[in-house]
Amino acid sequence: MADQSKFPPLDAARFPRMADKEQPLTGREAKTESLRCLFCFDAPCIAACPTGIDIPSFIRKISTGNVPGAAKTILTANILGASCARVCPTEVLCEGACVVGHDYEPINIGLLQRHATDYVMERGISVLEPARFSTGFKIAIVGGGPSGLGCAAELAKYGHHATVFEKDGYAGGLNTYGIAYYKMKPQVSLQEIALVESLGVTIKTGVTIGKDIPSESLLADFNAVFVGIGLGRGVRLGIPGEDGPGVQEALDFIRDIHELPLAEIPVGKNVIVIGGGNTAIDAVDQAKRLGAHTATLAYRRGEAQMTAYKFERELARTDACNILLNAAPIEILRDADGNVAGLKFVRTRIASDGKIADIPNSEWIEPCDQILLAIGQIKQQNLLHKLFPDLVLDAKGRVEVDPLTGATSLPMVFSGGDCANGGKEVVNAVGEGKKAALAIHRMLTGKNPTLPVQHSRHGVNGQPAGSGLLAPVRVSER
Repeated sequence: MADQSKFPPLDAARFPRMADKEQPLTGREAKTESLRCLFCFDAPCIAACPTGIDIPSFIRKISTGNVPGAAKTILTANILGASCARVCPTEVLCEGACVVGHDYEPINIGLLQRHATDYVMERGISVLEPARFSTGFKIAIVGGGPSGLGCAAELAKYGHHATVFEKDGYAGGLNTYGIAYYKMKPQVSLQEIALVESLGVTIKTGVTIGKDIPSESLLADFNAVFVGIGLGRGVRLGIPGEDGPGVQEALDFIRDIHELPLAEIPVGKNVIVIGGGNTAIDAVDQAKRLGAHTATLAYRRGEAQMTAYKFERELARTDACNILLNAAPIEILRDADGNVAGLKFVRTRIASDGKIADIPNSEWIEPCDQILLAIGQIKQQNLLHKLFPDLVLDAKGRVEVDPLTGATSLPMVFSGGDCANGGKEVVNAVGEGKKAALAIHRMLTGKNPTLPVQHSRHGVNGQPAGSGLLAPVRVSER
């Protein structure tokens, strides 16, 4: 297992609000919850999961006491099932599709999934094994985030050798460095990385393709390449006073929380976070939980236009965070010593053309001493063109891929995750990595994996018809 010393343990006594936002289920609670499931055969929750986890099957196993079997079902379909159990927006995915939820509270699929995966990880139980054969094919994975790890693990199951090249000191991407601390600790991601390695995947960290290894050598030395480099640095506001202390990208703030003892994290008395997405919610909530007197999220549009999920916004409000709407920042004010003293806003409205317009003479100042920016990340088009000059990108700077296979404009090159989808959930990235792995396998061998296939009105093995993704076979347990 990767060395975890870089990530300090939680000082729960000093920072109780940084503990897990949801406590894990006890064995008895998990069994009771599992018995609420209807064990639908043609289950809509399977179709709602981007990785095709056979949810009724794993819940059935929990109900009969076969928790390791449940974990195997989960991890076979989604190698990052432990982290997804914590960070997936289950309310709008599997639980949102739950049949029980039509009349009652939906089955708590997320917590049941966490119960099963935590059970085997805490006990060191191995439920997955490396392939017993090798095809001799080698695939390079550029980027060790969720899409890269998902692709590598799936390729390993098919008997191929995948090598992951990761520029950071640890693989995992946002799972290791960028998830809100109260949702998931980095140690969970490190356990998953170790699980991927146990399948025979080689992970090389601290390696930058294009600098340490020429990108041309990848296509010369490997049979295929998967590109999963994520997104770049955060977007800046471009307003007066932005440069200087007290202004930080929200993802850098979150990364500091993972890498430094919580007592060393600089948190202002009055913190303002700019943005309307889930990262903005994570940042403002963590600032409040770390001791900020006031933590305010400011967004230039109305709440209906926020990309943050409704349940995330409600959590922030429950944690006494403020949400300031229709407010566009126009200047950061600093005191004589250069420290942040306030943020000047202007009220906004939506014009007839749908664009944001400032309301004249509506400026005001919000006192603050720290500002976190969560207004998006730049696309990686410059890096992508440097690595693969002929790679076709779309108008938004994303890698143009076949949505069913992850194939790019370049033969032997596939892609997935945020650099291709522009920024979605962890589970989407893993699913895209799996699709690409299957397509790579078909390209290299000319055949499908030797897995039993079950057809239903949801497509093949719970995936939409034509998705190109083979999930674990669904077996009736009635």
